[in-house]
Amino acid sequence: MQRGAGLIYPSFPTNNVQSALNEVALARETITLRRLAEVLGLSQTTVSRALNGFPEVNEATRARVIEAAQRLNYRPSASAASLATGKARTIGHVVTLGDHMMINPHFTDFVAGAGEVYARFGYEMLLRITGSEGEQDVYRDLISRRRVDGVVVHGPKTRDPRIPFLRKLGIPFVVHGRCEEDPASYSWIDVNNRRAFMRACNFLIDLGHRRIGLINGIETMNFADRRRQGYEAALAARGIDLDTSIMFSADMIEPHGYRAAAQMLSSRKPPTAVLVSSILPAIGVMRALAERELRPATDLSIIVFDDCLSFLQPGNEAVSGAIPFFTAMRSSMRLAGRRVAELLIEQIEGQHSAPKHELWEAELVIGHTTGPCAPAESQVPVRVKPFRRYS
Repeated sequence: MQRGAGLIYPSFPTNNVQSALNEVALARETITLRRLAEVLGLSQTTVSRALNGFPEVNEATRARVIEAAQRLNYRPSASAASLATGKARTIGHVVTLGDHMMINPHFTDFVAGAGEVYARFGYEMLLRITGSEGEQDVYRDLISRRRVDGVVVHGPKTRDPRIPFLRKLGIPFVVHGRCEEDPASYSWIDVNNRRAFMRACNFLIDLGHRRIGLINGIETMNFADRRRQGYEAALAARGIDLDTSIMFSADMIEPHGYRAAAQMLSSRKPPTAVLVSSILPAIGVMRALAERELRPATDLSIIVFDDCLSFLQPGNEAVSGAIPFFTAMRSSMRLAGRRVAELLIEQIEGQHSAPKHELWEAELVIGHTTGPCAPAESQVPVRVKPFRRYS
């Protein structure tokens, strides 16, 4: 004991005091794998392998590493995990800017779903934006530098050179959608777009509509090509002639929907109903109707392919005054993002070697934008009850 000014102080051995001060300092800093290895006097590889359960690390060392990691609140990063496993713990998303697959609300919702799965399994996401001409160079760079363990392919075209290219490189990949060439040879998740538009068109025909327009996406994209096929097949099966003057194909944006609807509504024989490829051009259709003081369901029935955007869902009170309650073929982009991520991680971690395929059916939800085609203006149309399921 030490005395001074009438007080008694406990004394500690010098080495214990220094150890306590070191512990306080360590508690205040963010502990990296390198710092944890320095504290333990071990190599980063040994520490990483101990934390990841590698059998070549003896139990005494493993216990010592785990105890120190818990005491110092160490949280492994993806790069630290990659040191032990030889993997990047990163998934790549390559998006072509200026092409038909660009940053949009649908892509954002998909990535949000995928990100939930990446976080759960300890993966990070790497987003690369490039011009369409340099896309293959980006893939080569990511793979040669071992930046990613696998990639998600977005917006497949009917004939897509990325598929054979990635197969040749030998990197795990999953396609959101599919292309026509050899779809059994790679993993994909897709919506049955052909059947979705057949069902939507048949529903309108059952309501008495015979002149039905189409506002589609770019038809070199596989999903848009299949939607047009479904639309044409439904009309042919019911003996209705195809009229290309009310069929449009362009980027799925609001101005395209507006221009296509304006052209149709200004024609000598406008359609009584229209199928729209996305909620974004459908909002443009609503603008064209409003300018002409026309009403959805009464003057023009509208069915939209709604990807269940989390912030534009029919029935959301926060936006119910601004966004119409569309009758829609519905399929969730967020759920698709989750499932694509799960399949890709399973592939990366060797849980399956054979390609997996999932074809999802879209659900027809009846809203406020469809109604019977009145045989005469004097007749009062009978409204269809909103928000019921139609099978």
